Amino acid sequence: MRPSSCDTFVALPPSTEGQRIIFGKNSDRPCDEVQEVVYFPATDYAAGEKVECTYIEIEQVAHTYAVVLSRPAWLWGAEMGANEHQVCIGNEAVWGRQSADGEEALLGMDLVRLGLERADTAENAVTVITELLEKYGQGGSCMEDESSFTYHNSFLISDRKEAWLLETSGKYWAAERVEGGYRNISNQYGITIKIDKEHPEMRAYAQSKGWWDGKTEFNFATVYSFMTTARIEASGSRYCEGKKLLEKSNGHITAETMMDILRDKDSGINMEGMFMTTGSMVSVIPTDPDLPGVHYFTATPDPERSVFKPFIFVKNLHPLKETSSPSYGLDDPVKKKPRFQSKPDRKHELFVKHELVAAIIESHKDRGRKITEGMRQLEKEMIKEMEEHLLHGVESPDFLVNLFSSSIQRELSVYSQK
Repeated sequence: MRPSSCDTFVALPPSTEGQRIIFGKNSDRPCDEVQEVVYFPATDYAAGEKVECTYIEIEQVAHTYAVVLSRPAWLWGAEMGANEHQVCIGNEAVWGRQSADGEEALLGMDLVRLGLERADTAENAVTVITELLEKYGQGGSCMEDESSFTYHNSFLISDRKEAWLLETSGKYWAAERVEGGYRNISNQYGITIKIDKEHPEMRAYAQSKGWWDGKTEFNFATVYSFMTTARIEASGSRYCEGKKLLEKSNGHITAETMMDILRDKDSGINMEGMFMTTGSMVSVIPTDPDLPGVHYFTATPDPERSVFKPFIFVKNLHPLKETSSPSYGLDDPVKKKPRFQSKPDRKHELFVKHELVAAIIESHKDRGRKITEGMRQLEKEMIKEMEEHLLHGVESPDFLVNLFSSSIQRELSVYSQK
């Protein structure tokens, strides 16, 4: 079973308003999977310490940065997230000529979290991820199920000044710098002839496999994909639809623009069915280093029926209890071999309440319409409130330590509207 696509977007000046970088992602996953939003503070570690990722243990670094993550509740890594330095990363599944059916190693989602914990710029995140890829490899099932579901990964990474697209095939990779305008990725290779960094043996490997003759212009997507670049550009694909939606607002892209794109069902970007959009993220990052980034997460499925709630990195942040799933520790079926023999209940508090209100929206049209209108109104109010911080900075950090949790309480009050 393969999802049709995930979609990740980034818009940089001059395509955005107000000298800001806007990052967005829909995470499309199995429809019964719970996605949680969690915060981990910056931490120092002693020499020789290890970190247990989803399947394997690796060496820990001396210091990790504070991160906020949206992740499938059963694994260690994340589909998307941001760190205290305003680096944002989202990943996509990609398939190409090279088999993805390797042994358990680092998942692409583990690499998202590791990149955020260890890199203070987008370019440094490319280095972190590719070095880990070289050392530990990527592999293992990406679904909480006995049926193996494996893929390679592409990553869209941004910071306050630029973005990087990083695409992988096994341990081989290519990266492209994006310094302005906009870029979106779906489940297909998108780097063509503009390659700003690469694995030193990437071209030689392709030549040894007979994928490239060593003479014609090297095109990463053409060489490593099943498909040609022409087919990647085929009309009707979600990549193409996403590109059109960005183009439509070019020069005026805002957080609301990105939220509207992530909610778009006609394009298939807001996905329904066996694979659906289980979590969404939009980040607003001013290029001015003195201003905070604002990171909005739904923590619930279907952004059309969800509220994008704000998170700002400040000192003394509290854990995000309402969107943290139950922990089963060593008793978790993911940790036991053979894996995935059962599925525990991973629903967090907000997920449970959202599930009930989604059923009301579906079955009681008048009440459902009022609730949906209330959710949209709340979201507009919170975006307006965040605009003060984006324009003038954070004057009272202590008032923001519970920002995300208090936004959830406001959302829950909308759920109870008659």
